Amino acid sequence: MSTSTVMNTVTNPATYALTDSWTMTRRELARWARQPVAVVVNLVFPVMLLLMFGYLVGGGRGVSGAYLDYLVPGMLALTMAFGLEGTMVAVTRDLEKGVVDRFRSLPMANSAVLVGRSAADMIQSALGLTVLIAVGYALGWRAQGGAGAFLGAVGLLLLFRFAMLWIGIFLALVAGKPELVQAVQILVWPVGFLSNAFATPEAMPGWLGTVVQWNPLSQTATAVRDLFGGPGGEPGHVWAAVAWPLALLALFFPLAVRRFGRLSR
Repeated sequence: MSTSTVMNTVTNPATYALTDSWTMTRRELARWARQPVAVVVNLVFPVMLLLMFGYLVGGGRGVSGAYLDYLVPGMLALTMAFGLEGTMVAVTRDLEKGVVDRFRSLPMANSAVLVGRSAADMIQSALGLTVLIAVGYALGWRAQGGAGAFLGAVGLLLLFRFAMLWIGIFLALVAGKPELVQAVQILVWPVGFLSNAFATPEAMPGWLGTVVQWNPLSQTATAVRDLFGGPGGEPGHVWAAVAWPLALLALFFPLAVRRFGRLSR
């Protein structure tokens, strides 16, 4: 290790960690070129759900106004909860194949592997949001809240994704093996469908509506609907849509980093 590297590690650890994380992010992005089918599937799947629920299944129980205006923000929030298996498998694969052990032999921040993987996932999530919003506009949906509200809604969606991502990373580290990720990923489905993504809680049985209202995904969907100016939005939910992901991050981010440190020793 060079003298300059040692000094950089000691005197500026934050910059050193960011540099390592960006290196690992580029490593994950390079996989996209080798696995284009997986990238396309991740982008197309939420579009298929939007079309299916919007035109084939229908829905909108209790919704006042155009159902598409209610459905699109709900689908955007739902998409942020799904599609975590790519990151979960990548983390467990690196552990299983000893890739992390090789990284640990280098002068690299211990958290860079997880941070780089999460950064790549967030880039793909932003791309997926862009595609789904474009499809929504093509179907006739319009955001009515203005540019600032639009950016605020996108920010809430990405914040929720970031929190869900670290929950997924922690669960993947608990699972330990890529073949077990599929079983763990199933746990995400109740979070997605026990929400107000497709129907209002008021149209559900009392106990179920209460569960749905407390779902963090429902909080994000309701806040996003308000910012987009569509039906089903409530102004007071913006703070809850910020508080829930931050609370989940405060819990699962350190748990994931600690778990990763133990498994990679």
